[in-house]
Amino acid sequence: MYQLVDASFEIDDKIILSPTNLTFTQGEITTLLGHNGCGKSTLIKLLSRQNTPSHGKVMFQKKQISSYSHMKFAHQVAYLPQHPPVTDGVTVRELVCLGRYPWKGAFGRYSQQDYAIVDSAIEKVGLSNLAERYVASLSGGERQRAWVAMLLAQQSQCILLDEPTSALDVAHQHELLALIRELNQSLGLTVIMVLHDVNMAAKFSDRLIALHSGKVIASGTPEELMTPDTLRKIYGMELALFPHPTTGQPISYIP
Repeated sequence: MYQLVDASFEIDDKIILSPTNLTFTQGEITTLLGHNGCGKSTLIKLLSRQNTPSHGKVMFQKKQISSYSHMKFAHQVAYLPQHPPVTDGVTVRELVCLGRYPWKGAFGRYSQQDYAIVDSAIEKVGLSNLAERYVASLSGGERQRAWVAMLLAQQSQCILLDEPTSALDVAHQHELLALIRELNQSLGLTVIMVLHDVNMAAKFSDRLIALHSGKVIASGTPEELMTPDTLRKIYGMELALFPHPTTGQPISYIP
């Protein structure tokens, strides 16, 4: 679906992301990992067209993403930044309706089909009983679900999430990521996201990509990356592993 071909990004001659070659597979959840400042948010901003590569190309469906109009690109890709806009005075339903904007334009009239898509998106994230509540009055977990519903209403093939769990407690992190996995499996959504918690990433992802100092240093399945040597390279510290008592999945901890 996505492909980076020698794509790099720099600011004032400072390299933020070194020339990178990556392919992202359709229908999978791919998570970008690494310490603060390693380049993962820069990478997802290249994928979302928030940043333009300094060199190289970013391809989507075998076309350079710069060749898509804003509307056509939004039909394909939905993006949720780390810090979404303030939503004071906006209800859940009104927020989710914004997901239809790429299909209707600024002055397009919403049809019954549009409203049905909005209601379906709200239902999928479990917020039907809160549809008329103001987004600002919701808990952090509910608020993130509302933003995910907006992405679903956009009906894009791929969603990009930049640290969607950063403001959530552990219980709500797990709840949100379980929802994203369920939507990935039930709707065939391609998901590319940035996370800090390697255990959460391993549990809910098909593929992990680890960055360090603006370079990709490891890429593979959670099982392939969840080793002491690889984790040491990613985080610069010793992490030990033990198998989950039920699933056998490796879980990291500080010894």
